[in-house]
Amino acid sequence: MIQKMRGTMDILPAEMPTWRFIEEKAREISARFGFEEIRFPTFEATELFSRGVGGTTDVVQKEMYSFTDRDGRSITLRPEGTACVARSLIENGLCSDTMPKKLFYLINCFRYEKPQAGRSREFFQFGTEMFGAAHPAADAEVIALADTLIRSLGIKDAQLHINSIGCPECRARYHAALKEYFAARQEQLCDTCKGRLQTNPMRILDCKSPICGEIGKDAPVMLDYLCDDCRDHFETLKKLLDAHGIAYDIDTRIVRGLDYYTRTVFEFICPSIGAQSTICGGGRYDGLISEIGGPSLPGIGFATGITRLILAMKLNGVEITEDNAPALYIAPMGSAAVEKAAKIVSSLRKQALYTETDLVGRSLKAQMKYADKKHARFTLILGDSEIESGKAQLKNMQTSEQTEVDINDIEPLASLLR
Repeated sequence: MIQKMRGTMDILPAEMPTWRFIEEKAREISARFGFEEIRFPTFEATELFSRGVGGTTDVVQKEMYSFTDRDGRSITLRPEGTACVARSLIENGLCSDTMPKKLFYLINCFRYEKPQAGRSREFFQFGTEMFGAAHPAADAEVIALADTLIRSLGIKDAQLHINSIGCPECRARYHAALKEYFAARQEQLCDTCKGRLQTNPMRILDCKSPICGEIGKDAPVMLDYLCDDCRDHFETLKKLLDAHGIAYDIDTRIVRGLDYYTRTVFEFICPSIGAQSTICGGGRYDGLISEIGGPSLPGIGFATGITRLILAMKLNGVEITEDNAPALYIAPMGSAAVEKAAKIVSSLRKQALYTETDLVGRSLKAQMKYADKKHARFTLILGDSEIESGKAQLKNMQTSEQTEVDINDIEPLASLLR
């Protein structure tokens, strides 16, 4: 038997009410904050991610699904959405629109990672991006959108963690301090972090190795190296989060996994879901647009994994069910009744009523069992006598009450079913 590829998932009909609930909440709350939906290609030029995401990141070095197409071009299945949105803004001339530009998306992404609970190789994200606003009020608004969504899903135990990783100027001083600290402990680092020591020492702080994590506990803290502008930005953000009524913890270990981040970085953590406890992460990326060929345009956003949201919802006791029972099941007996049932079903569906009839030639008894299994609210049995008289008995499946209806006049029947 051919099976699905490792790290992918089938989302079955019974699971779809939860997925639709999350997606509808994401769209509704995005609209409330003035964000518009954008869609973009599933694959892009590999250079977009190597330049935009950063060549020293695990995403680019280890996790991208890249291939050469028939014209010899290097193509990559999108591992994230921010660089794609930035490329779209530049290419479609949206960088000159009225700012800020607020956008959101619901997409699937691809990373070659070790599959585990809350992490897969094809995964699904809701993300937002805001361009053209450098003030920390934009940071607070994006965080408030994420917080509003998470709370609206019934996730009560999510904790907001924030940090600042500064700008390129103050980060250069911090990198020098990190190199000095980790160089003295170089032999204890994992092989990956030994390479990071020269290229991007901040990545060591994000390493999942327990040994590197322990070494990093006493490393210098970025907040001690912030320039005056970055410090003022961070202090203003904290005041604005207080104004929004959003509680937060300052977490100096947050650096995020992509190179385009500057200043504000944040995560929403749900410790109860285990190793993959981050359900939402984001931050500011003021240099991204210019890095991939556009004008200097500040940006900030976040992404949240749908499967991790679902895990958090379940652990918070949230269950989403959907009533998708037929308003009416018509049980035909004989070829003439099958034809008449098709006409009635078609008319009622045009009235936006979910209606079913037999499609496989079941006996009347089997049809009634099927209607009961589908939780049909009403049933209607059609035979030769009903067709001849134009009358049939509409049965309420909960009360067993029966009402005579005219099968040639759809409007009264539709009214009874509503």
